[in-house]
Amino acid sequence: MKIAILGGDGFVGWPTCLHLSEQGHEIHIVDNLSRRWIDTELGVQSLTPMDSIQERCRIWHELTGRRLRFHLIDLAKEYERLKSWLAEEKPDAVIHFAEQRAAPYSMKSDRHKVYTVNNNTNATHNLLAALVETGIDAHLVHLGTMGVYGYSSVGAAIPEGYLDVEVETLAGDKAKQEILYPTKPGSVYHMTKSLDQILFQFYAQNDGLRITDLHQGIVWGTHTDQTRRHEQLINRFDYDGDYGTVLNRFLIQAAIGHPLTVHGTGGQTRAFIHIQDSVRCIELALGDAPKSGERVRIFNQMTETHRVRDLAEMVAKKTGARVAYLPNPRKEAEENELVVRNDQFLKLGLEPITLQEGLLDEVVEVAKKYAHRIDRSRVPAVSAWTRDLGARVERDPEGRALRSAS
Repeated sequence: MKIAILGGDGFVGWPTCLHLSEQGHEIHIVDNLSRRWIDTELGVQSLTPMDSIQERCRIWHELTGRRLRFHLIDLAKEYERLKSWLAEEKPDAVIHFAEQRAAPYSMKSDRHKVYTVNNNTNATHNLLAALVETGIDAHLVHLGTMGVYGYSSVGAAIPEGYLDVEVETLAGDKAKQEILYPTKPGSVYHMTKSLDQILFQFYAQNDGLRITDLHQGIVWGTHTDQTRRHEQLINRFDYDGDYGTVLNRFLIQAAIGHPLTVHGTGGQTRAFIHIQDSVRCIELALGDAPKSGERVRIFNQMTETHRVRDLAEMVAKKTGARVAYLPNPRKEAEENELVVRNDQFLKLGLEPITLQEGLLDEVVEVAKKYAHRIDRSRVPAVSAWTRDLGARVERDPEGRALRSAS
């Protein structure tokens, strides 16, 4: 297939480009490189050194003979360019990663909230409108998040997107309905993914767009089979308090002798997936496209769940690191259960990668190799959900700041 990968320069986008290219697909990367500009804004860089997207594409071609074509387009701001590009290239499938992906970043300030909504919602709607206007029958695969469900528990497994309910009619009878599982976003970022769901539902029923929405868990790990092949194909790896994912951050903290920072009680249960499984799930979803007129197909893209404190204790036991329990900058329940259905990917043949010693060691080894690139002051998570929570945030978990002798 000819596949457009929007946001193909990102943490999950880049390894997906390589994985699908190796499968023989013609890959077009569409990106505005905003994630690199955010690095500049935050004053922090990927733990792993990344070449330009053009250089990465050149290395892949030199190594494999396969081409990755890069197109610089801002989906949220350049609707006409996007529409013209789609009309010219006519991709068979479009994979949509082109959204600001960090919940803490989306909560840093009012400016970051506005940016996240403008960027994410406009990018998604511009894409949907352009697909309708050009008449392209492309399968749209969107990377969403498990966070649209919220993290509370009602004692039942979270289904894959839809919930069967009964409502009472005016006549007193029971009528069955199928609804989207009620959303309970925990940040502005998660809210934009909830808005995406409504946009997808409308365009699928109104215009017959074929859409798959992947509700993904927290991604961990460093390499895929393809990124291991050359130093310059290495994936980006975030360790900072805004973009670093929790298990990766624990492993990096352990590697550099930094306390493992658990916020609140650590009783928050999260869903996880390894980066290799993430790209494999996208491949499986591409091969199981809905037909025009069908409802949006929703998959829960995760392989296991863990409590945050259990992960910290596991890493501490493995590495000898100290665990530090800090005030929680997020507005969330201190403890929650999380039971999730992921039957569809298992039926399609996914053989999940779960937490494994070798893969955990791999992250620590990468962290040690590039430890000289780490700015320890950027490790703490300090973006708070409210002003009150911000006043209690711990900005110096290592106790390195100068303190008064009095």
